[in-house]
Amino acid sequence: MLTTQRKTLILDILRRDGQVIAKRVAEDFALSEDTIRRDLREMAAEGLLKRVHGGAMPLAPDLPDFTARRSVSSQIKARLGAAAAAMIKPGQMIFLDGGTTTAEIARHLPRDMPLTVATHSPTIAAELEHHPTAEVILTGGRLYKHSMVATGAAAAAAISQLRPDLFFLGVTAAHPVHGLSTGDFEEAAIKRHIARCSAETHVLLTEEKFDLVSPLPGAWHFRGGGADRAHGGDGRTAETLSRSQRRNRRSMMVLREGCGAAACGKRLAARAAMKAANTA
Repeated sequence: MLTTQRKTLILDILRRDGQVIAKRVAEDFALSEDTIRRDLREMAAEGLLKRVHGGAMPLAPDLPDFTARRSVSSQIKARLGAAAAAMIKPGQMIFLDGGTTTAEIARHLPRDMPLTVATHSPTIAAELEHHPTAEVILTGGRLYKHSMVATGAAAAAAISQLRPDLFFLGVTAAHPVHGLSTGDFEEAAIKRHIARCSAETHVLLTEEKFDLVSPLPGAWHFRGGGADRAHGGDGRTAETLSRSQRRNRRSMMVLREGCGAAACGKRLAARAAMKAANTA
């Protein structure tokens, strides 16, 4: 087996299982562990995976600050925000997580739609300063400056009083095995709490977050299912992967550039073989 072939198979195992165990791969390939370890070292140096004792794990994403993230995939985020805003009905209460993608939802809310927007992010609340019909609820707590969101006991207590119809969740990474994840323990705990309080949770993801794992899994997981089409504001295709849960319906909306509906549906269904987990 050629080295390039081995590395391709190793990446397939990593995507499928969420980890690579050198001993097991060596047995499967009928090769020495030293050969597999050398492959893993080279692949780590090429930025394809993260080398750990006994094998490898998916890469962890970079965690740029809030200001730096504004310029990442800005046009895609705008279309995704418009598609998400189209899901909202008059009179609903929605909860917007902090982040640059959820900020686009706030910017695309119809100006004549009466609704209540709850958030633990002062930057999201500021986006709605001039919205004429949106009632804004800003919860308090300790400010986590990296994501510009409130965390801690005070934030959790305030959120407990709310029952949003829709929660638009932001995450750092999405992996077929490890699920959705973020990079801060307190922020992950608040995200889980908001999801428990909400009737529906929707996750908006841009392409660069796929197949990565942040240090702290947020315990939102998905099992593969069919892909239903949604549409961004410019008519390009967004894909929604959905699965019913006992307490709330969680869906993952992904906008992909240059991808037709049929092809996107197949690729997303294949890549979204997420494990089901109830956060109750």
